[in-house]
Amino acid sequence: MAFAPITRSAPARFAAAAVIGLLLAGCTYGAGTESRYPEQYGGSERSDPFGREGDPEDQPGLFGPGGLSWSFGGGGSDGGPAGIGVNSFLWRASLDTVSFMPLNTTDPFGGVIITDWYQSPESPEERFKLTVFILDRELRADGVRVNAFRQERSAAGEWADADIDPEVPVQIENAILTRARQLRVQTLGN
Repeated sequence: MAFAPITRSAPARFAAAAVIGLLLAGCTYGAGTESRYPEQYGGSERSDPFGREGDPEDQPGLFGPGGLSWSFGGGGSDGGPAGIGVNSFLWRASLDTVSFMPLNTTDPFGGVIITDWYQSPESPEERFKLTVFILDRELRADGVRVNAFRQERSAAGEWADADIDPEVPVQIENAILTRARQLRVQTLGN
């Protein structure tokens, strides 16, 4: 008996990924448990293999102080939701701001959003691509950086890189920051 390969369209894959993400978001890793760093490691009191001394709770983790958090329920450093490696308000605002463009890659733990090429119906001879970097766990003006790319179609139908107004990334960053502030006010009320 031969089986046909299962093929899924991009929307079906996105829907499946969204369902899995929501299921994982409902889980809390280590609820009600306390993890402690061993009192002795490698023969010396409160040392680790990287030579850091002092209380491990004070040492920077993978994403800064406090390390990686799997709790999606709340408790972020600015009072907002936690659970991703970057500021959740900046992350959601970035997704909202670039939502009109097709997404190529998103990494909420590293804070990177890469869009695919977007071609406006009003201007079919040019297309744009964005890379958004969320740089901080705090909601700060310098916590987001945008790189914008532009291409134009030549007479032969080939796409070639073109200059982009340097104000475009700044305007997108400002739109993200404005949306992040709105989300913070809606969530925290201040």
